[in-house]
Amino acid sequence: MSFDSDYLAPHLPKLRAAGHCYVGYSGGLDSHVLLHALAKLLGNESITAIHINHQMSPNADNWHQHCQDCCDGLGVPMVAKSVTVENTGQGFEQAAREARYGVFEQILGEGDLLLLAHHADDQVETVLYRLLRGTGTKGLAGIPMNRPLGAGEILRPLLPFPRKELEDYAVTNELKWIEDESNKDITFDRNFLRQKVVPVLAERWPDYAARVTHSAALCAETDQLAIMLAAQDLAAVYERSERIGWSIALEPFMALEVSRQANLLRHWAGQHQLPQPGHRIVETILHELLPARQDAEPLVSWGGGQLRRYQKHLHLLPENFSSLVEGENSEQLSGLLDTELIWDVKSSLALPDGSELSMTKEQGKGLRIPEEGVSIRFRSGGERCKPAGRSGSNTLKKLFQEYGLEPWLRNRVPLIYVKDQLAAVGDLWVCDEFSVSEEEQGVVLQWRFLS
Repeated sequence: MSFDSDYLAPHLPKLRAAGHCYVGYSGGLDSHVLLHALAKLLGNESITAIHINHQMSPNADNWHQHCQDCCDGLGVPMVAKSVTVENTGQGFEQAAREARYGVFEQILGEGDLLLLAHHADDQVETVLYRLLRGTGTKGLAGIPMNRPLGAGEILRPLLPFPRKELEDYAVTNELKWIEDESNKDITFDRNFLRQKVVPVLAERWPDYAARVTHSAALCAETDQLAIMLAAQDLAAVYERSERIGWSIALEPFMALEVSRQANLLRHWAGQHQLPQPGHRIVETILHELLPARQDAEPLVSWGGGQLRRYQKHLHLLPENFSSLVEGENSEQLSGLLDTELIWDVKSSLALPDGSELSMTKEQGKGLRIPEEGVSIRFRSGGERCKPAGRSGSNTLKKLFQEYGLEPWLRNRVPLIYVKDQLAAVGDLWVCDEFSVSEEEQGVVLQWRFLS
């Protein structure tokens, strides 16, 4: 049996309801079959091909022209985009994928559909590849049939069909396609699986694709159950937004079984569009960060975020914050925080670490501001203040502990000075002699991070 365009008919309601249908078109066998079949099923005026020139092969421009000629022959419009692929440490395959999907996301409008030509053999390779990388049920669920992308959605209608059926369709319809020479390079893991491993599996288990696909579907079901359980657990640990990042209460979190703690940690990061921590990171969190001494200020970082513990909460911080504090920019930030800033207290003030000071005027509240404005400094050590309404002064170190300001923010909190006297500390408190009376109008400060 070979593939036929009529086999895509179950997707017709979704295709016709879409704002517009795009096809990711490389010019290879799979995407050419998909484009040709959709043009027969929907009509060439209903689809647009998107060709991404990765500029990684000497034949890239020839492939571009081939795709244009094929689209012209089908009467299908084509959008062509060139991208620059930069290896950021995860390999050129992943870098090319990110560049490609970035373009797709830019093109898709509200309700649009992007059809991609992944097939059953791609599913097998993906599951095997992820299995060998030690992934969990989410990864072993393989390639999803559909998922959101930007304002639109991805649909992969060829997933049930093996490549041999697509090849038979291409031969029957006298299609011409290009062969990417990099597909023969077995130094790439996926190519090695395709050329060296899968043929051996096929000899022993001819129905290997159906077996793997079935296991992937079971993993997808298990992953959905894990997501549902994690959502329930997240509601039970009292998540709250912090000045930067988010926190959960440690006591109910520690009451969960260890497997549920691990499941919740991965889900929590994903809910805030952060990369999920891997197995080793989760083990470090559970067995090193959580049992650490209260005064140890424990920290676990991974590519995309970090977890810290303070008092009775576990804090999840985003990557942009962690890179400033712990990464290569920390020395640069330290120098910026040594700088004194002048603020007119009339408009918002952007601070060197990405936070912002803003203000509102209120009767009987806040800070008395002189007409000449104020200066902004950061901690250098030894500062003291008497918060309004208190009987005596104390060091900022003691006051920060009392007010519960997280240790990782204490050197970044803006100190407001009036003529070399400390007048306020961020939006935490106003020093006594600079607070307004009930009859005066004061300035109420807000200190927040913008992302």
